[in-house]
Amino acid sequence: MECLPAALERAGSEESWAVADAISTVLKDSEVLHSWRRQLLSACIKGLVAIYSSSKEESKPEVERSMLLRLEELLGVVGEVDPDDWCSLVKTGLKHRYRDETFLKVLNAAIQLLYKEESSLSQ
Repeated sequence: MECLPAALERAGSEESWAVADAISTVLKDSEVLHSWRRQLLSACIKGLVAIYSSSKEESKPEVERSMLLRLEELLGVVGEVDPDDWCSLVKTGLKHRYRDETFLKVLNAAIQLLYKEESSLSQ
């Protein structure tokens, strides 16, 4: 379970994300669920940064879209993100996907969530 978040950072690891979802289901009523989801959020962000940093020819739009939707879902549940991860995602995402509608929608939703008054990033 400890090695899974690192495996999730690699692009195209849909099978690993299925395992992560199963683990989340098992941890549903556990006190470690929030910590697990934070690890998944960080892995998702790092995976997206890796996708955006790779050459455009290798990009798989369906994998990227699924990761963006997962990011939005995890942000809604966790409600906070590591500032270094966030900065890396915003910079790399805007550099490579500034015209991508899905990326921009998820980025906007994340900004609305993360920069509300009580958020740690808004201080």
